[in-house]
Formats: sequence, structure tokens, C-alpha cells
Amino acid sequence: MISLKPALAKPFAKRIYKKIQKWANTPIKTQKAVFQELIAQAAGTEFGQDHDFVSINNHEDFVKRVPIRDYEALKPYVDKVVAGKENILWKGKPIYFAKTSGTTSGSKYIPITKDSMPSHVEAARNAILMYIHETGKSQFVNGKMIFLQGSPILKEQNGVQLGRLSGIVAHYVPKYLQKNRLPSWNTNCIEDWETKVDAIVEETLPENMTVISGIPSWVQMYFEKLQQRTGEKVGDIFKNFNLFIFGGVNYEPYRAKFENLIGRKVDSIELYPASEGFFAFQDKQNEKGMLLQLNSGIFYEFIKADEFFNENPKRITIADVEVGVNYVMIISTNAGLWAYNIGDTVEFTSIKPYKVVVSGRIKHFISAFGEHVIGKEVEQAMQESTLNTDIRVSEFTVAPQINPQEGLPYHEWFIEFENGPEDLSGLATRIDESLQRQNTYYFDLIQGKVLQPLKISKVKKGGFQGYMKSVGKLGGQNKLPRLSNDRKIVDHFSSAD
Repeated sequence: MISLKPALAKPFAKRIYKKIQKWANTPIKTQKAVFQELIAQAAGTEFGQDHDFVSINNHEDFVKRVPIRDYEALKPYVDKVVAGKENILWKGKPIYFAKTSGTTSGSKYIPITKDSMPSHVEAARNAILMYIHETGKSQFVNGKMIFLQGSPILKEQNGVQLGRLSGIVAHYVPKYLQKNRLPSWNTNCIEDWETKVDAIVEETLPENMTVISGIPSWVQMYFEKLQQRTGEKVGDIFKNFNLFIFGGVNYEPYRAKFENLIGRKVDSIELYPASEGFFAFQDKQNEKGMLLQLNSGIFYEFIKADEFFNENPKRITIADVEVGVNYVMIISTNAGLWAYNIGDTVEFTSIKPYKVVVSGRIKHFISAFGEHVIGKEVEQAMQESTLNTDIRVSEFTVAPQINPQEGLPYHEWFIEFENGPEDLSGLATRIDESLQRQNTYYFDLIQGKVLQPLKISKVKKGGFQGYMKSVGKLGGQNKLPRLSNDRKIVDHFSSAD
């Protein structure tokens, strides 16, 4: 007997595919229309009046009138919205605040409006439909699906619901998926992450799990607990598990570890969601990069990362971006964020259609000596150096050692191994050589004897989870920074020794 849901999924997927192709094939026209709609809709808001939106006709006008802001700079407006005032950044009031933990701002309150909410839900759905359209695989919709996420319990602040983005999105699971969805509401509401994952293990073990999704570091914790409980590989526990959906961090450093935990290869879909908007998703299994969402109420600008800290860096639209250049992504949205720096850097892998990979964070880099090493470079170095070896890395972070007890300064890599090498120095050499190949500044500093080659410090098993717990960031959407320009994070491990 043919199951109804898989049969219906294919024609639905085909319809969505055609809709996406329509805007993906007219990208510049699509973005211009989004831009004009945003400006028109917000002209009567306080922000629109302060920045003379009525006289903005094109991107050049926008650049002249609206400076780039991060959360701190936009905060005076956000504070008014949080206080319950209307028509400040967008029409009316938001329907939610996504509360996030900022690195410099304490808690951030990111507005989500009636206009912006649908794109958060539709983009995640469309990523799965594009996968069905490409592969023809749809049987998984009969099985159970899990998304490891924050608590869906929301609070209220001046008439606006407040919570984590993943918890807000949990309220929008379509009815046709609710019977397939895990964990249960009660389990999802558990605040303590370790207790929650234990409950999820118990709840999912007897089920036919076909789709598992979440941030890789937290899915890894779930997989490890499954394995500890059963002594089996995840792929043997869940024989029909064939699709892993992830986002938030680069999957490549985790891939070998995951394939070992699962015991076989599974298809995967990469997403690029954030509280500020759902920016991109992987639309092809065998092509690098995620399709930039150009028709989702978000207008994009880009600044070359190596020019970002100049006094007046050039802001460009998608019409002028190039493949392979590292850009800071700036967004204006129908949630009322204007020329807003979300802090991410991206690289285009294609401009027909426009596809990106996340290359790092503009604040997460090491340039203690002028080298400006970014997240993408350290992740690629780790990936290249462990390829075709038995080495499996659970997690790592990198920091500068400016004042060593002896010798020249260096980069110190703190690595937690699932299966470590006997010879750490050999791995360190391979990583260092890869980094020198990728980053000419780093190459010059090593060759010029300003820096000595990097050193590796081992972190005991569970060490990074222990650190995240100690700073109140275990689970949910929290991610360990891949690298820092200071030693605030790694001092935790130095002192633990």
C-alpha cells in the first residue's frame, strides 16, 4: 500500500522547486523588489522618518542615509520596541523577541514580526522539499523526526512573546508533521540540557527515527548517549535514519566523528538560520554552498572582510559580489533591522545561482600579530590534516599565546580528541603547513620568525561540554567559538590543568 504522505510530498516539492527557480533565476530584480518594499513599508516608522526613507530611491541613497549598525548601535531603537512602543523599526509591534546571548551586549532582543515569521518556517520546510525533489526520496516523512532545540516555553514582555528562536519555531510545526515530531512537548520543555538529552534518548530509542536535526555539537552529545546506552552504532539503532539536517556551524570538522558514531554515511542538508532571519539552505546534495534566500523579506549588502574595519568601507549588493571573496554580510529585513551587521562572514561558491558558505565571524578571528586568521581557515586546516587518518576530533578552539614562557609567540590549538594521534607534533606540523598555504599573512609571520609554528594542547574528554556548562551555554543554539583573539576561553582549560 502506497503511503499517502510520501506520495503527496513529491508534487508539493515540485511546485515549491518551480517557485524557487523563478526568483533564483531573476536574483537582481528580486532583490530590488525586496528593497523597495522594505523602504515603502517602513517609511512611516520612527526609524524611517529619522533616516528620511521617503527620499530613498536606490541603494546609493540608502548607503548615504543609513549607516551600518551592530546590535549595540541599534539598541536605542530596540529598547523602545522592548518597552512596548509601536512603529519604531517596523509597522506596529513585533509578535516575538528572539532572545539571544550576545558576546558583548549581554542578552539581545531580536524582533520577529508578523511579516518576517513565515520565512523562518518556510525556508526550513523548503530545504526538505528541495531535497525530495532532487533525490526522489520521500519515505522518510512516514518516520519520526527530531530537532534538538531550546525550550518552547515563552514569556511575555509588554505584550510580546519572548523566547529562543528554536523554541518559537517549535510552535509552528505544521499539523501534518506533529504526529511525526519528537521530542514530546514535556521533554522539549526541560531546561537543563543534560537532563533533556537523557529524556530524549529514552523517548526516541523505541521509535523509527528517519530524520535527526540540530547543531552538530549537541547532536553529537545525543548520539554519544545513545551509544553509551545501547553499545550500538546510531545507524544500527535507527535503521531507517538516512537524513541529518544541521546548521549553525561548519559540519566538516564533525563529519568523520559522525560517520563513526552512525556507522554509515547518511544524506545531509545544511541550513543557515539565525534569529535575525533564515538566510540560506543547501538545495543540491553534490554542490558546495547554500542557496541565498533572496525573496524572504531580506535585503543583503556585502563588505569585503579585509576592508571592513576601514573608515568608510564599500557596501555592495549581490550584483557586484565575486566568488571566493570573504565578505561581511549586512542585512535589512521586514523585522526592522536596517543595515545590520549580524557578525557573520560568508563566501560565495556560485553566483548562478547565488550560493554561500559561512566562513566565520567578523569578531571571531586571530589577528594578534596582524595575521587575521578566520574560522574557515582553521576548520579547513583541521580537515586537511586529519583526512585519511584514524584521528577523530570532538571539538577544538584556537587562541594566540602572546607571552610564552620561552621562545616566540604562537597559536595554541586546544583539541578534544575522540581518537587522538600518538604523535601530536606531526599533526601540529600538518595543520600549520595548511594554515600557511591558506593565509599569506600567517605564512609571512612564520617564515619571518615573528611566530613559531602552532602548538597543540589536549583537552580531556567532555572538557568543552564542561566549559559550555560552566558559562551557562550548554545546548540549544549555543556554539563554541572556533577561535578568539584573546585567551578568555582557553584560560579555562589552562587553569583546569
